[in-house]
Amino acid sequence: MGGPAVSLTTPRLDLLPITVALVAAVFEGRREDAEKLLGARLPDAWPGRALVERAFYAELEAIQRDPSARLWGDRVMIARDGVRRAVGSVVFHGAPDHEGAVEIAYGVEPESQRFGYASEAVQACVTWALSQPEVRVVRAATPPWHVGSQRVLERCGLRRTGSRDSPIGEIEEWERWQNR
Repeated sequence: MGGPAVSLTTPRLDLLPITVALVAAVFEGRREDAEKLLGARLPDAWPGRALVERAFYAELEAIQRDPSARLWGDRVMIARDGVRRAVGSVVFHGAPDHEGAVEIAYGVEPESQRFGYASEAVQACVTWALSQPEVRVVRAATPPWHVGSQRVLERCGLRRTGSRDSPIGEIEEWERWQNR
């Protein structure tokens, strides 16, 4: 399933692959090690339990057992505006399924929001994902009240396809197909 994740570069960001070593440093609260691995400063809230619970849906041991599936395409956003600093992440919820679908999620730290980092990073990651031979569609989900997230998805070529109930309430579903 695809090769190892590669770094992506946008006009303002380096999108570095999330590795098992980085996940372990974050899970274990080893900030200095995580910063060394990234070659960038981390936000004050990183690493923290809230980040881990939001970004990863598996235990460290499960990620270590099958990192190529669980960390497929996952990247940290590193801003290159003076001091290199992590401003967010883009993750996929695992490798492509049997239909060639992947689900993307992203987040930008509060102090770095409203600068276009999410749109820039998500666009690069969606383009990369759709260039992988095993991917036919990139999907995303967001609450209907999260207008900022909807705008990012629209800018990146995803279209709203419906909604569903979830444990946190109604969720809008979005997708972008390869060659459409």
